[in-house]
Amino acid sequence: MERQSKDMVFEKEGKEKINKYSCACAILASMISIIFGYDTGVMSGAMIYIKEELKINDTQVEILAGILNICAFFGSLTAGRVSDWIGRRYTIVTASIIFFTGAILMGYSPNYAILMTGRCISGIGVGYALMIAPVYSAEISSAKTRGFLTSLPELCISLGILLGYISNYFFAKLPLKLGWRMMLGVAAIPSFALAFGVLKMPESPRWLVMQGRLGDAKKVMLQVCNTKEEAELRLNDIKIAAGIDEHCNDEVVSVSKSSHGEGVWKELLLRPSPPVRLILLAAIGIHFFEHTVGIEAVILYGPRIFKIAGVTSKDKLLLATVGVGFTKTSFIILATFFLDKVGRRPLLLTSVAGIIVALILLGSGLAVVEHSTEKPKWALILSILSTYAYVAFFSIGLGPITWVYSSEIFPLRLRAQGASIGVAVNRLMNATISMSFISIYKAITIGGTFYMFAGVAVVAWFFFYFFLPETKGKTLEEMESVFARRCRSSQNERDVGVELRSKPTATV
Repeated sequence: MERQSKDMVFEKEGKEKINKYSCACAILASMISIIFGYDTGVMSGAMIYIKEELKINDTQVEILAGILNICAFFGSLTAGRVSDWIGRRYTIVTASIIFFTGAILMGYSPNYAILMTGRCISGIGVGYALMIAPVYSAEISSAKTRGFLTSLPELCISLGILLGYISNYFFAKLPLKLGWRMMLGVAAIPSFALAFGVLKMPESPRWLVMQGRLGDAKKVMLQVCNTKEEAELRLNDIKIAAGIDEHCNDEVVSVSKSSHGEGVWKELLLRPSPPVRLILLAAIGIHFFEHTVGIEAVILYGPRIFKIAGVTSKDKLLLATVGVGFTKTSFIILATFFLDKVGRRPLLLTSVAGIIVALILLGSGLAVVEHSTEKPKWALILSILSTYAYVAFFSIGLGPITWVYSSEIFPLRLRAQGASIGVAVNRLMNATISMSFISIYKAITIGGTFYMFAGVAVVAWFFFYFFLPETKGKTLEEMESVFARRCRSSQNERDVGVELRSKPTATV
């Protein structure tokens, strides 16, 4: 009977419009991702001018490109624990302050050492931002709108990348010493403003419940839900997940030390239950494959790829890269409207299939250009169009779903630190690609490099098909049971296989 009443409330919720307050909070929280996206996008063009003024070599360019993600790796590993301790909202404020400091240093940087210092500090902010924005958005969302709201950080990353490309184009017209410093330093302005804006947001109701602050959690729930009944049902589910009696009406209750994140890593890594083990595998896998299919090579080294393809003018190189930014943003906007309707799996599998085809075409176009004395125009056009197709397929599925999926599948007590492990893997692979791309394509040719990415994408498709169950429409509190069913299904299949192998073979 209780389950029926829940279904009726959630069915009614699905027919109503998205809650405006929760949407506004998710948008504001996701703004931190714009700053990260800007830092990534603007560096692709700024590197052209940094290399020219500071006289750095290709190895130093690779280090400059990838150090952001090495530092983000360490930032993300600490971000989960910090957010369990001080809360989701103050973690976003911390990320903003870190970004502000890094942007000021990069904008000032009189030499390569100061530039690298600013880039490293910004990298720590990236680790915080990538973990906290989707987790906060997921925790204030309803099951019916979570895909849309949790994909907003990825949309904001794309907007930031696009703004970085546009900034490249306009600031490039300034004198050399001023232009690239303005590109990098201007990010300090939104970082400073966001730190104050986030303080107006409510704290995550799920974090408040974990702290025993049930009265505060109820107030937030009444704001982010469309009806009082929905707020009460969702709050009761969170209480149960946190180990609190759902009928408890106290404003404040005592909680164990685990509410501050103690012992979570042991439960994740040393003695996980079968569902948690599968959840961790899914989160690490999707973050691993997001970057090993080569997206960072296209985003960060787009101007270099287009130059190899045959675009020579600096202005045209930057304009072609702006096109990448527009494509990425447009298709992520499209994805946000399909995630809660079509589901995660169909979009993800379609996305990766398209990525495979686009990478093969891109590799072929670049291989022809690279091995021709005269660069054929058709190969140039094929290279540009397949680059845009690759970015489009990535952005409609794998890009946003990575962040949606990994932020929604962990149980409440494990969510922040579990998500931080996924982000750490993400940043590690991002750094690996960004710091090795030039060396790889010099070793196996630019065409061969994109064929390699295509091969990785094939492996990714099979991984997603076998290990990632559908999560559309499920509440955060149901996720562990979704993966438990997948574990039981896999175990049953293995048992059937053992039984068949153990039967004696019939002879004729």
